[in-house]
Amino acid sequence: MSQAEHTAGAAPDVDASGRVALLAELAHALPAAALLASTEELKPYECDGLTAYRCLPWAVALPQSEEQVLAVLKVCHRRQVPVVVRGAGTGLSGGATPVAKGVVLSLARFMRILEIDPAARLARVQPGVRNLAISEAAAACGLYYAPDPSSQIACTIGGNIAENAGGVHCLKYGLTLHNVVKLRVALMSGEVMEIGSHALDDPGYDLLALMIGSEGMLGVVLEASVKLTPKPHTAQVVMASFDSVIEAGNAVAAIIAAGILPAGLEMMDKLATAAVEDFVHAGYDLTAAAILLAESDGIAEEVAEEIATMSALLQQNGARQLRISQSEAERLKYWAGRKAAFPAVGRITPDYLCMDGTIPRKHLAHVLTRIAELSEEFRLRCANVFHAGDGNLHPLIMFDARNPGETERAIAFGAKILELSVDVGGTITGEHGVGIEKVQQMCVQFSREELEAFHAVKAAFDPLALLNPGKAVPVPRHCSEYRLTGSAR
Repeated sequence: MSQAEHTAGAAPDVDASGRVALLAELAHALPAAALLASTEELKPYECDGLTAYRCLPWAVALPQSEEQVLAVLKVCHRRQVPVVVRGAGTGLSGGATPVAKGVVLSLARFMRILEIDPAARLARVQPGVRNLAISEAAAACGLYYAPDPSSQIACTIGGNIAENAGGVHCLKYGLTLHNVVKLRVALMSGEVMEIGSHALDDPGYDLLALMIGSEGMLGVVLEASVKLTPKPHTAQVVMASFDSVIEAGNAVAAIIAAGILPAGLEMMDKLATAAVEDFVHAGYDLTAAAILLAESDGIAEEVAEEIATMSALLQQNGARQLRISQSEAERLKYWAGRKAAFPAVGRITPDYLCMDGTIPRKHLAHVLTRIAELSEEFRLRCANVFHAGDGNLHPLIMFDARNPGETERAIAFGAKILELSVDVGGTITGEHGVGIEKVQQMCVQFSREELEAFHAVKAAFDPLALLNPGKAVPVPRHCSEYRLTGSAR
């Protein structure tokens, strides 16, 4: 069994004849072009953005209607075949990695924006709609969809819901959780339920919050109603250069402590900045050990006052150079560099792991210092890019999988960063999800009793554990084994 198959969890013991029978049933439920089964057809679906783990499924289903989705789920439920739901495959934690002897259910063809309601400031969309497409469709009404992951040009709203995605503006406008009001969801059994409401409150348990961020383990999103936010009258960003990441981290703490809630507050270290500037030419200071991007949006007077206050705080905390965007084009150029950080680093290394720990802001300087020490210890470069305002770290660990032992060192390095995040009172993920990548570190963050409660929730929605099995929540036995290795506390 490959590492990916082992980590993703073993599928039920169904032999090759079972696959033939499954494909025959799925062929009755789907048009011919909506069912992929040959190795060549399956290969593009063997992983998501976490390419270190790969596994070929038995089949890929590409339904075009709700009825077809339900038919696929009912066939797999009856035959006890695991199902992994997939959006655009841009996830970075292995959440859409297939399960051996399972089916990938792709919702890529659910691309319709069903309704834009400017009066209610809502959009009703199918799960395969791209994140950025919602804002493009609402632009004529002076509205947009606020969560903006770096992959927003490609990632889908269904995937955003599965991982509770954020983005560079989530500090002020919230994660996906804070911007979705209602979902239409299919259970593994093929039953459909609607959770949430277009009203301000919904009676009963908050199943909407439970479903968002559940990583495709509880249900399949068929439709989502999301909030639309008015476009700000104006926006400006100040770019500050620092001679150390510690000074930059202290500046972040000072801005938040002053009661300011920037629209975005992002940091990049020197290695990340160099990679980005060579790729995007955003005008970054290549001599700085770290740069901060701090944005204000709102009415012109409010923005001017906030930019002035943040500029003073940045200088008081060691900023040696400030540049304030003087046009919308310049503001977008600064942000284009930050949003291109992941592909930019991909240009300078054969492989990298993008981690996703979140820490209390007061520990930012300490954690960055410790990451630098770990970089030396594991003999691997690490570029730091992160949502500084909410403490969401994205260390990019660079390695070459062709070199013996480097993949293992990169994974161990990443595990240390995640455990460090927990040690300082943080968490192992902020917006990328747990998936395969961080499932072992769940053993560090949660007790046996807490993990058993998670499994009980899973069982309430999916008693046969067929939806995305082996992801996100480890079984207590695996945690016992992990702790015995000495890798966890």
